[in-house]
Amino acid sequence: MDYRIIPVTAFAQNCTLLWCEETQKAAVVDPGGDLDTILAAAAHAGVTIEKILLTHGHIDHAGGTAELAHRLGIAIEGPQREEDFWIAQLPQQSRMFGFPDQCEAFTPDRWLDDGDKVTVGNLVLDVLYTPGHTPGHIVFFHAPSKLAIVGDVLFAGSIGRTDFPRGDYDTLVRSIREKLWPLGDDVQFIPGHGPMSTFGEERRSNPFVADGV
Repeated sequence: MDYRIIPVTAFAQNCTLLWCEETQKAAVVDPGGDLDTILAAAAHAGVTIEKILLTHGHIDHAGGTAELAHRLGIAIEGPQREEDFWIAQLPQQSRMFGFPDQCEAFTPDRWLDDGDKVTVGNLVLDVLYTPGHTPGHIVFFHAPSKLAIVGDVLFAGSIGRTDFPRGDYDTLVRSIREKLWPLGDDVQFIPGHGPMSTFGEERRSNPFVADGV
């Protein structure tokens, strides 16, 4: 597997372009916006985008999803079904945050649940249901690469906000400790914002979820 992190929108959200090096088939994880930038990155890498994967429905992660799916004629997979609560509000979110274009609501081609798997070319990614930041948030994990794409669950030195509607702090902390930590301290993760880190480093130093906190 190979990947590129592409910061998009005024929120500098970490959209991820990941692809199978055997087939050059790719997925875009969380296309929040700036679609021309995402498509240029795919062209530069010489890969073909075959699907969109979503961790959750906040506008900086999902705002460009409907348009990208329409442009390329590709499927949308994820998040978990409870995230329909946020996806339905994308038009209101775009007005509230001043996005340049009206963001469309949509229905994913496939809702994902804990234990599901998604494919990108010959790659297989595991799906973990990780609510707390939002009610239907999921994480994608590629075990052979020891790489997780965690959306807004966990950051280097912090965790996701829980003050949005249907967020819950205790649920988020439980998702991190029960779903992410067992994957291994040596797992690198791409957060929704900011630099990458490892689960081991966060277990050691994160003031919200470090061991012993």
